[in-house]
Amino acid sequence: MLRKAVLTKQIYVTVNNEIGVLNKLADYVADRGINIEAVAGHEVQGTDKARIMMVVEDVRRASDALKEKGFTSIDVREELLVELDNRPGALKMVTGLLASREINIRQIYGTASPGDSPVRVILSTSDNQKALVALKKSIQK
Repeated sequence: MLRKAVLTKQIYVTVNNEIGVLNKLADYVADRGINIEAVAGHEVQGTDKARIMMVVEDVRRASDALKEKGFTSIDVREELLVELDNRPGALKMVTGLLASREINIRQIYGTASPGDSPVRVILSTSDNQKALVALKKSIQK
């Protein structure tokens, strides 16, 4: 069920919560020829801000493009990228494994594809290194 588990870099951008801001981000990254592989976002409650998270194929170039366009609140963090079989129970296996190792999931989102294409899940945990080791061991079984 678990196909792959690796560390990846994720860009966090805090922006003004305005119509079209995600379009601008996507435009600036696309203009550099950089593919966005995963994206999620949410409002920051009680503020006029939003937070966008992106996994891209070239973090440095994407960050530079955004900075050049005036986005100043950019943070890059190491997260987990997990590829799973696209079938019932795949996510349960990952969450169960992490819970059994007492690893807290702080943030999670995924990308879905139809049919037999794998599902990609981006995770931030209380201990990404410990989670990576546990997940990689489960691939070998």
